[in-house]
Amino acid sequence: MARTVLERFPAGGPRGSWPAEEFAQARRDEGLAAEVVMDIEADAFLVIIPQPRTPQGRTSQVCTAENRAPRSRTPGTRAHAAAR
Repeated sequence: MARTVLERFPAGGPRGSWPAEEFAQARRDEGLAAEVVMDIEADAFLVIIPQPRTPQGRTSQVCTAENRAPRSRTPGTRAHAAAR
């Protein structure tokens, strides 16, 4: 299934803070089928929506998540440690 990433949230937020879930709930309140998934490699939560397929089997929109620039690998972060 094709998906579109609406927003990314770092996994290291303050304890008790759920910004990805709050963002997804707001999108669900707008009528979108938003859900939160974990991108383990990027150490981030992604809010995604499924994309309907056309009769030719293609998605109706191009997923823009792959077009985003990768996050910087700042020394001292888990992403930096995993990249070494």
